[in-house]
Amino acid sequence: MITILGAGLAGLSCSFHLGHDQCRIYEANSYPGGHIHSREKNGCVWDQGPHVSFTKNNYVKCLFEKSINGEYSSYKAEVGNYFHGAWIPHPAQANLFAVPEPLRSQCLDGFLARVEHAADENHHVASYEDWLLAAFGDVFTAEFSAVYTQKYWTVAPKQLTTDWVGGRVFRPEIDAVVKGYNGPPSVAAHYIQEVRYPNNGGYFSYAKGFIAGANISTGYQATSIDLERQEIKFANGELHIYEKLINTIPLPDFVRLCSPPENVRSAADQLTCTSMLLVNVVAAHPTMKSYHWMYVYDENMLSTRISCIELISPSSVPAGKTALQVEVYASRYKPFTLSHNEIAEIVCQELIAMGFVASVESCHTHYIPHANVVFDHSRRKSLDCIFDWLSGYGLVREDDDLDAMTDWKREINFAPDRLVLAGRFGQWKYFWSDDCVLRGRQIAAAFKGTFDTEYFC
Repeated sequence: MITILGAGLAGLSCSFHLGHDQCRIYEANSYPGGHIHSREKNGCVWDQGPHVSFTKNNYVKCLFEKSINGEYSSYKAEVGNYFHGAWIPHPAQANLFAVPEPLRSQCLDGFLARVEHAADENHHVASYEDWLLAAFGDVFTAEFSAVYTQKYWTVAPKQLTTDWVGGRVFRPEIDAVVKGYNGPPSVAAHYIQEVRYPNNGGYFSYAKGFIAGANISTGYQATSIDLERQEIKFANGELHIYEKLINTIPLPDFVRLCSPPENVRSAADQLTCTSMLLVNVVAAHPTMKSYHWMYVYDENMLSTRISCIELISPSSVPAGKTALQVEVYASRYKPFTLSHNEIAEIVCQELIAMGFVASVESCHTHYIPHANVVFDHSRRKSLDCIFDWLSGYGLVREDDDLDAMTDWKREINFAPDRLVLAGRFGQWKYFWSDDCVLRGRQIAAAFKGTFDTEYFC
């Protein structure tokens, strides 16, 4: 029997692919789903943050479709950027035509200057700041990218590495920037083109196919783990002895439960993630903007990203109303200095000022303690220390275990022992929903000793 800590999508996928009859999942919450759980309040269905499916992986697409019996909507996402009163299509770096002058021309000049000198310089990209300057030039970086990085990641770009970037920050070619400066591009330039979303029940509905038949014990909060004796103690007093353990709970929390030596505890303490306060707002009128979601670049505003729920999922909002979910971020680098209620009051005023709502009918907040892994410069060293220590208790090191992302087409290069890590926070990686599903498939294949990059559901 395989024990799984955490009933988020990664844990559910592990059980699904290994076989539910072979697994027992322990979940601290009173419900499964983790970060993709959805809940109803004030007449609307709210996800735990922005969730849409845009995976290109056909296997994951198929599993998600089966989970909801094919009942989903597919549409082209319309995404916008708010910048000091101006509305700029997304991504802003390819739509400079909408940037107010003289900043519009200054951004283009900065981009062209960087490109012109790039061939003559020996660029050493040591940080995300270096990457941004090389990609967009100094003006756009300072006015747009650096500001949003501070709001979303809660740190300055120089504090981040670049191993998480991949294709997740759009870097346009020179001609695309120039065309976007002269006028609206004829073709949208963004890594997200088409998105899919369940017709009913919120994003959580995608997990239903993974949950069906799973052996899940909810309300089980682990209080200590003895890796030597392979014992897990829970807050309800129960003691569980495991044969093999798959951990998906946040890695720093897992390590602290295991009574680690001081150097390993220190490494766990160095791992940083953002927390997120969701401000969920309902207004008694239809949406006033056509964007599915929007990024707010103003550094004097708390609102960071805004999702329009009734455009993403019409069934999630009562007819004639608009529902907006606003993200505000914090971390140990940038802690909240206001109460949740104070933040919500400010956000509501920002929504009115930006023209999203005429007035607010209802508002509530939802705090998410783990939002995004912060890829700072100490992350890899800390992970290496932790993984080396855990390898003494059955963790098999993987070639890419320090990387921010996983190449799912690579052959499996490990044979799991009695401890395996899975998921965004269990592995401390930059995982999205499809990555969590594929990690479960990968782990199951590794346990079974079979692997094929082409799976069919």
